[in-house]
Amino acid sequence: MDVSLLQPNEVSTRARSRDKAHARVAPLAVLPVFFKLEGRRVLVAGGGEAAAWKAQLIAATGAHVLVVADVPCDLLLDIIANAPDHESYELIRRSWMGEDFKSVEIAICEAEDDNEAAEFHRAGKASGVPVNVIDNPPFCDFRFGSIVNRSPAVVSISTDGAAPVLGQAIRRRIEALLPQSLARWAGLAQTMRGVICERLKPGPERRLFWERFVDRAFSGDVPDAASSQILGDCNRIASGMHGGRVTLVGAGPGDAELLTLKAVRALQAADVILFDDLVSADVLELARREARRMLVGKRGGRESCRQEDINEMMVKLAKAGKHVVRLKGGDPMIFGRAGEEIARLDAENIPVSVVPGITSALAMASTLGVSLTHRDHAQSVRFITGHSRKGVLPSDVDWSAVADLRTTTIFYMGGRTAAEISKRLIEEGLPADLPVVMMSGIARPDERRWSGKLSALSYGAAELGLDNPVLIGIGSVFASVSRSASRCTELSSGLCSIYLGARS
Repeated sequence: MDVSLLQPNEVSTRARSRDKAHARVAPLAVLPVFFKLEGRRVLVAGGGEAAAWKAQLIAATGAHVLVVADVPCDLLLDIIANAPDHESYELIRRSWMGEDFKSVEIAICEAEDDNEAAEFHRAGKASGVPVNVIDNPPFCDFRFGSIVNRSPAVVSISTDGAAPVLGQAIRRRIEALLPQSLARWAGLAQTMRGVICERLKPGPERRLFWERFVDRAFSGDVPDAASSQILGDCNRIASGMHGGRVTLVGAGPGDAELLTLKAVRALQAADVILFDDLVSADVLELARREARRMLVGKRGGRESCRQEDINEMMVKLAKAGKHVVRLKGGDPMIFGRAGEEIARLDAENIPVSVVPGITSALAMASTLGVSLTHRDHAQSVRFITGHSRKGVLPSDVDWSAVADLRTTTIFYMGGRTAAEISKRLIEEGLPADLPVVMMSGIARPDERRWSGKLSALSYGAAELGLDNPVLIGIGSVFASVSRSASRCTELSSGLCSIYLGARS
């Protein structure tokens, strides 16, 4: 087609499509591939511990391992002697030879030096066999990655030899995300695939089934016990009777690394995510890419979604067969209106589950290094909302009970009412110089804090501002924070005096 005949917007659209197609795969240091070795022969040359571990790894694939070694170490002999299937190994006590490469799929060598490594690599090339010389990258046609084994689900991580420790660290994190039962779930998927293909149409029906299958696999259910429920899911989907569900998920204070594993799994399984204004971008980055994301944030003093509208949205989406994740800052059950949402969903017979998160008070305590129930200061902790639906202090707070020196009190969303909180507590008998801490943006890059006395609470609120919700901690457990702040102020003043003196 003559490009000159196209309109400008058509040209740019085609150019963007072409560029997108060309950039679909970013550069790869290596190509990740998986060898199918069951029933095939693999050569392992060398008798040290490194060769022993590689021989055991290869045997785990069902391969027949030809081990050629002058002097096999005790570990290698023990692995061969205690193998469940003694036919997995064939041990030949001599140095490797070119003829050993005949009829093998791959060859591995624990070489004593670069000369042996180069010779082994040349022999492999001459025979057309891919070679790996252990810990000697220049003589490797392929490399072993760090493995997460949930076979038949297998994950391999490579850093192309640049940072093996980083690869191991990545493996540990993936290990934590993948339950041990995943291997049995993957096996169950293999056995069920034929049945699912017979009963469900290609496209949306099968996709919905496998998404629910995966949800169960990561839920902690036992595969054998859940098999009848899985078939029930299949039948309901085939008959068009499938419904959606809602999961209330706590996003914590903002740091994505403070999410629970269960929260991450819920985000990865979501069709739609309704998230609050306080949920960080880092948390949303962990969600399933295809999930639709909708901001339904509520902030004091700002235009926001009504709770009733959010409830109706969840009901509508769930009845359309969607898995809805209601993502809330902190913990859903602490001042998160979860009770209202659960009641509305229950009234519509929509399944709902809750994944807890780290509430802001606990994040504040860990950030400050303060025990909210330090036995020298407090025997209990109390959480109180700092404002009612009308934006003022709740009218039904028992202030005489709150004014307890042996209780640590945390006010949520107390920035706008800080002066009134201070006034009421001092009137009920709390000392005006009782230590207090105020924080906003806890566990976020924009975190701010102020510490001082109860009587100065309004000054702290003015210093922090009202851009983010403010958390107020009141009690003698915060004395160490106030002392630390005072020392920092004194040090800063002292350095300033020294600097000014030097200049004069």
